[in-house]
Amino acid sequence: MSEDINFEEAMKQLEEIANELEKGNLTLDESVNKFEDGIKLSKKCNDFLNSAEKKITMLINNGEEIKEENFEPKEE
Repeated sequence: MSEDINFEEAMKQLEEIANELEKGNLTLDESVNKFEDGIKLSKKCNDFLNSAEKKITMLINNGEEIKEENFEPKEE
């Protein structure tokens, strides 16, 4: 797994690993290695999403003044 991978490529690789594991044609060692790779990719995707969430800001027009605030997701 490359360290300079982007989110889309990480998701693609994660889907490929899931498909391979679902087929059931791998040895136990291969399955464990694929699972470990999948966990690493999953954490990397989660890091990408957390980073993106931190970068998202909302511009709020407060009269004539525009201020920038951190995005806070609504909990339902």
